Amino acid sequence: MDQANPLVGTAPLYRPDLIGNAPPAGEPLYSGITSPGARLPHSAVEAAPVNLNVELSYPSGVATPYYYSNPTMIGFTGGGGPTYGARAQPMLMPVVGDWMVPPAYSEAYYDKARETAAPGYYSVFLDSFKTRVELTATQSTALMRFTFPATERAHVILNLPGRGGDVEIVGDHMVRGIAAEHGDNDARDGAYFVAEFSKPFKSFGMFRKSASADRGYGIGDKDVLPGARTIAGSFAGSYLDFTTRAGETVLVRMAHGPSYAAAEQRLRGESPDWNFDGVHARARAEWAALLDKVQVSGGTEKQRMLFYSTLFQSFASPRLVASKGERFTDTHGATQTATYDRYGPVPFWDTGRNQIVLLELLEPEVTRNVMQSELDMARERGFMNTSFHGDNAVFLYLGAMRRGIRFDYQAAYAYMRKNATDPNGPRGYLAEYDRNGWIADEIPAGNPSPPYAGGKAGAATTLEYAWDDAAMADFATRLGHPDDARLFAKRAGNYRNVFDRSIGFVRGRTADGKWIAPFDPREPYYNFMMKEASGWSTLWLVPHDVAGLIDELGGRTAFNAKLDQFFTTPYNPKGICRDCTGVIGQYVQGNQPDQQAPYLYAWSGQPWKTQALVRRILRDLYGSDASGYGYPGMDDQGATSSWYALSALGFYPVDPSSDIYVLGSPLFDRSVLKMGNGKALEIVAKNNSAQNQYIQSATLNGQPWTKPWFRHGDVAGGATLVLTMGPKPNPRWGSAPADAPPSMVRP
Repeated sequence: MDQANPLVGTAPLYRPDLIGNAPPAGEPLYSGITSPGARLPHSAVEAAPVNLNVELSYPSGVATPYYYSNPTMIGFTGGGGPTYGARAQPMLMPVVGDWMVPPAYSEAYYDKARETAAPGYYSVFLDSFKTRVELTATQSTALMRFTFPATERAHVILNLPGRGGDVEIVGDHMVRGIAAEHGDNDARDGAYFVAEFSKPFKSFGMFRKSASADRGYGIGDKDVLPGARTIAGSFAGSYLDFTTRAGETVLVRMAHGPSYAAAEQRLRGESPDWNFDGVHARARAEWAALLDKVQVSGGTEKQRMLFYSTLFQSFASPRLVASKGERFTDTHGATQTATYDRYGPVPFWDTGRNQIVLLELLEPEVTRNVMQSELDMARERGFMNTSFHGDNAVFLYLGAMRRGIRFDYQAAYAYMRKNATDPNGPRGYLAEYDRNGWIADEIPAGNPSPPYAGGKAGAATTLEYAWDDAAMADFATRLGHPDDARLFAKRAGNYRNVFDRSIGFVRGRTADGKWIAPFDPREPYYNFMMKEASGWSTLWLVPHDVAGLIDELGGRTAFNAKLDQFFTTPYNPKGICRDCTGVIGQYVQGNQPDQQAPYLYAWSGQPWKTQALVRRILRDLYGSDASGYGYPGMDDQGATSSWYALSALGFYPVDPSSDIYVLGSPLFDRSVLKMGNGKALEIVAKNNSAQNQYIQSATLNGQPWTKPWFRHGDVAGGATLVLTMGPKPNPRWGSAPADAPPSMVRP
């Protein structure tokens, strides 16, 4: 655990050959959009630094409150909404001397050499104010420690964001408030907050941005009310004044809830005193219990740091809404008492491709509670949650079933079946998909330049639905619904309906069935034909039937040639896809659609190419910038991190709904993964090094192993996989057609 650094993922890549043609002029390059803040695993509450004023700028697709290279800090948050997306509130900032009314925050320069992040802890020294800030957290509360210099002009500025709300000073130790509704369930930990201070206020006052929309001079007018105790409006907040001795600390403990009473109850229950170091120690211990389930040896110090850091970031979601016995607000706005640990929605389009497998392996009880949370949300809403244009919840449930996690799968199946068959449900183009076997797109007027954001992502959505249907067919079979299984199995082949054999690419179609033209597979689109990807990237989005895709492309030899071309054709589109960074040829590591592609050589008889590519991605596309913290594209709440963590161990779930793990090339000489069932999977890489990246031979539990993959059942009872590595490919190992992983057409 000591090797995990939460700053990993907060910086962008740097080398031009790795970032493609992003970003557009005048914008910063995407970082991983992770947070270095203090939190517990899956916590909705994070005590986090903010060095980007998202109220006055919107530099990337998801508003990120922290960007590693930014030189000034504007505040710190402690819950009240996810840090991901910069929706946490309120903001607190320790200031010495003059201060400004937000959104013109009182910025402070800080020294990167004095910035520290560790699981459950963050610290930074604000040079402008000679003040040290430390952050830690419990599951439901944030604790901040400000160490001031000797001054009669110490302040803590506390404010809500631009949407505002109500703020009130209670007595001389407490500020509380209610954030205005934002309409998207931002504050899953509650819109009410209570912030208690360890030192009484010497004086205080309230402020807000003027209600007038007229900006006038600068950013507009403001209201500042010395001595006032209540205020409401945009950027509503309070200023709290102190006199401090050199080295004196002022602590703030904060909690949120669906009411003031609930917030105070959380505060008293989890942070009953001012023992910052004790809270930090407990947070550290909780992270150690999780991260230490995976032990690695060998590799370089940087590789071990990146591994444990990506493993740490992998547990950014789903977020705990309420622990068992706590009250929470459900999807209808009604207050309930949790009868189990209730989690928020899973970002299925992102983490549903890989991170859910980490949860199933390491945290089966958390997985069970997440599945129950999703099922109860489905009962409240009438349909199972989806994410983007896919319907990927089945990946979680079927994957968990195949990994032996007990659950009422019949109850969950009923809602997933409804998703997949009711045209009024969340599969937005289901009627068209059923009628035609594909989803059409309309050619936009004027043929706007890529990455045109309009459209239905028809080709990509067809692929997603087909993948979902393949999983549904398997799920239905296992649960004893043969008629459903036949329906879904037939639809699982619909990916072929958007495959244009004349050019060898997945391609958009119009409603009359014609192929959309002009078509350039190198151009990325946000929603036109494809989803945040090019035709090259989308081609490989058939994880459920790789053998079938091989057939469509003309067999193994043609498939390998196409895949080789994918990884070698230079990335130089006209359109700029902001999160399409971390490129190798046309491959884009920074977004989800093609992240499984390096592993597809296992099906086509050339697994050594997977081994070399995985090592290259791990080496070049993570931490290759000057800071060592750079990520490609966006982490998307743990997805890009999970890719690294799993691949560094030596395997990857190309289809998370299956029980198949495809082998890559492990970074470490020895890894031990302590699974949630109490058994251990040990992976030993003999003769391993940066040069010796190719598997020469393998044994599983002492028996020869010739397949470049294994099933969960092969290791569920505990197993030792030994890989003998070498400097050159061994074309004989893992290349026979009989050794390829199963697919829909060849189970």
